[in-house]
Amino acid sequence: MFETIWKGIFIGLCISAPMGPIGVLVIQRTLNRGKYYGIVTGLGATASDLLYAIITGFGMSFVVNFLQAHQFGFQTFGSIFVFLFGFYLFRSNPVRQLTKKPDMKESYMQDLGTSFALNISNPLIIVLLMALYARFNFINLQTSFLESAVGMLAILIGATVWWFVLTYFVNLFRHKFNLRGLRFVNIITGSIIMALALISLILTLAGDVLL
Repeated sequence: MFETIWKGIFIGLCISAPMGPIGVLVIQRTLNRGKYYGIVTGLGATASDLLYAIITGFGMSFVVNFLQAHQFGFQTFGSIFVFLFGFYLFRSNPVRQLTKKPDMKESYMQDLGTSFALNISNPLIIVLLMALYARFNFINLQTSFLESAVGMLAILIGATVWWFVLTYFVNLFRHKFNLRGLRFVNIITGSIIMALALISLILTLAGDVLL
């Protein structure tokens, strides 16, 4: 059981740590609005990662087969969605965000929802999960339900720890940014996300698989 726990934590770190659109978005929101908004954004991505981990771990082959069969469509839609979100960040003005006074709970839910949608738009995370499961012999048909559930919880813990650590260190530098600096962060963040989306779209159209 202990082996399953540490393997799950490591897998959670592996699927969260790569600095893709979500990682960039977490940094942007932490710098713009604070560490709690960054953490919530990371948790939204973690929720979608956990969903895919459950699908992969409990052998929902019909879902995996469906996602793989429609891989091109999902990748294309996901790339376009990520690009449009990057463009939104590129155009966003931190001054307007400061003048607004939205309900904090509503804002947290919006951040959670957008990061979940961004991450869920790339179902090829299942390919990475299957590779990690096979590499570490994590969960198979002989694994008990209890041990599998503990493994899923360990993945959740590993991913969550990563986002807490990332937002903690990014938040240390937040006070060094003025409004002009935050605007620059939005431009850079949006540009990076749009670039990643374009690369993903090009590779998809070229027939390659982007993990």
